[in-house]
Amino acid sequence: MLIETEQLYRYYGKHCAVNDVSFTLGKGEILGFLGPNGAGKSTTMRMICGNLAPSAGSIRINGIDMLDNPKEAKAALGYLPETPPVHHDMTVDEFLVFCARLHKIVNNRIRTSVENTKERCGLGQVGHRLIGNLSKGYQQRVGIAQAIVHMPAVIVLDEPTVGLDPIQIKEIRALIRELGKDHGVILSTHILPEVQESCTRVQIIHRGKLVFNDTIQNLEQHMRASSLVLVTQTAPSSDILQQIEGITSIEKMDSKKFRIFHNNAINPAKKLAEVTVSEGWGLLELTPESKSLEDVFVEITATTTKEAADK
Repeated sequence: MLIETEQLYRYYGKHCAVNDVSFTLGKGEILGFLGPNGAGKSTTMRMICGNLAPSAGSIRINGIDMLDNPKEAKAALGYLPETPPVHHDMTVDEFLVFCARLHKIVNNRIRTSVENTKERCGLGQVGHRLIGNLSKGYQQRVGIAQAIVHMPAVIVLDEPTVGLDPIQIKEIRALIRELGKDHGVILSTHILPEVQESCTRVQIIHRGKLVFNDTIQNLEQHMRASSLVLVTQTAPSSDILQQIEGITSIEKMDSKKFRIFHNNAINPAKKLAEVTVSEGWGLLELTPESKSLEDVFVEITATTTKEAADK
């Protein structure tokens, strides 16, 4: 595993900002790290990057203990903060050579490392240009380039598409997916569609605790339709509808429009259509409803907030 965190805690006085957080990240994985403001996301990221010591717990980067060997562990990390740490008065080539030296790449490999990094990040044609004269999208690419010039095992990206236009966002997301093939990537973002576009796993932190940690495929199961909207010409019989296998409850929206809730394991749509036709109610509409990622996010965080309040 490229990242292994075990039972991380971080206290600020009596306040527990991070509470028993454990997770792993492997090569080829892109982990979307989500959380509302004040959830403990930034604190967790700072601990992973070695900028903040945990109150308790352990962090291993590429098998190296962050507390025992911080320099070695940090050498296996590449980090892009929300504001790219670029020097506007340097050219792209000058800046990346400077970063390569900071990462102690040997002199005879610096030029090769820089050229390879520029190629990966789509910077091949702008190496001679001042960073300050580049568009925000290209400056973001330079920020990613400085994070990967030393070919780290783990790349941490904090809000990498904030402030970019739609075309730039699409390009950066494609670059992140490409980086995920050879590295382990943590993507911290408030932009929920970005997680669906770029990530293989999703992790949600709320009130300092991990409340969701699963694959994109399993997240999409949470988003699948669990209700149907039925519109008929004449009012249907609720008693007959309740007898259809899989239906759990019925919400009357108006006299001829109903929201039908059902078990995720049993989709009653086919049977519901057959019954509606056979009973002569006049089927006008039968539409599945699905949750957005935003709905799932709000649902998970709201549930944990209510549970905490009830204790």
